[in-house]
Amino acid sequence: MMALGFSTRVIAAIVVLSWAAVAAPLPATKGFNVKTLSFDEGYAPLFGDGNLVRSSDGRSVRLHLNQYSGSGFISSDLYQYGLFSASIKLPSDYTAGVVVAFYTSNGDMFEKTHDELDLEFLGNIKGKEWRLQTNVYGNGSTSRGREERYLLPFDPTAEAHRYSILWTSDTIIFYVDDTPIREVKRSEAMGADYPTKPMMLYATIWDGSSWATSGGKYKVNYKYSPFISEFSSLVLQGCRMDPIQQLPVDEQCADAEAELAAADYSRMTPDKRQAMRKFRERYMTYSFCYDTLRYPITFPDCDIVPAEQRRFTETGDIKNMPRRRRSKHRSKFFSGSVDSERQADI
Repeated sequence: MMALGFSTRVIAAIVVLSWAAVAAPLPATKGFNVKTLSFDEGYAPLFGDGNLVRSSDGRSVRLHLNQYSGSGFISSDLYQYGLFSASIKLPSDYTAGVVVAFYTSNGDMFEKTHDELDLEFLGNIKGKEWRLQTNVYGNGSTSRGREERYLLPFDPTAEAHRYSILWTSDTIIFYVDDTPIREVKRSEAMGADYPTKPMMLYATIWDGSSWATSGGKYKVNYKYSPFISEFSSLVLQGCRMDPIQQLPVDEQCADAEAELAAADYSRMTPDKRQAMRKFRERYMTYSFCYDTLRYPITFPDCDIVPAEQRRFTETGDIKNMPRRRRSKHRSKFFSGSVDSERQADI
């Protein structure tokens, strides 16, 4: 790999320091009516300390990926259920092989039986779309990945959008802004694959050249580095586990679970279900439920919709790539109106 020249490194450092000095305070998270945290209130660096840059007020963080390292941060505490949310702005230009991840996991404590909930953003070649992938693992079910992939109805590099994971004792909901895009309900069919053990929140940027773009065909090109992803409006809302207390989880988390259950973001209203259905019809490009080559026996918890199934091939991929319905204003996305359409690609 070619090292950056001295002058390039100096310019990059000046840009980073300038951003940290002038970053303005961020507004509270809208829609969900939850408190946002500063970095020091709920998080700690995970790796690549030199590539993790906090704003002067500590309320936003930039994660850098260059040829030397990626970077990431982690929540300071374990949570037994909760809402995990951040506004994220993704790198632009050529981003093939780059992975930006926002997820919960307990893999460091339960190597063989870990739980995980993923929001992963997969970069692409110049002029092509970022893709969003969600996944659910429970009790070490890594051989039974429940992946879904989607295009986004906006340019995620132009401005920050909010991405959220809601995890309760019986439901998981993934959100893009205020729109639910996937709901996973706990059921007998899912069994032990439903995540139930305390997890921490992670945010990372790293080199996924071996798989992230077209199955590894396109690699990270560090000529375009540093790749920078910005995280703001940070939310950790849930049951923070106290490792000193020996109380059962039900007793530790009763109040926090009741608060979660009563929150607007936990209630799937008819309007929310309609918005989720429309999003999935327009932007879902892969579903594990329809991937009969990888999984000849369909997962028992899959809700097969014949009309939906006909749109996918035996590999689980969409037959006809959806057109991105790009709008200049976020509200237009939720109302379903469209400014323009163009052919998207994966």
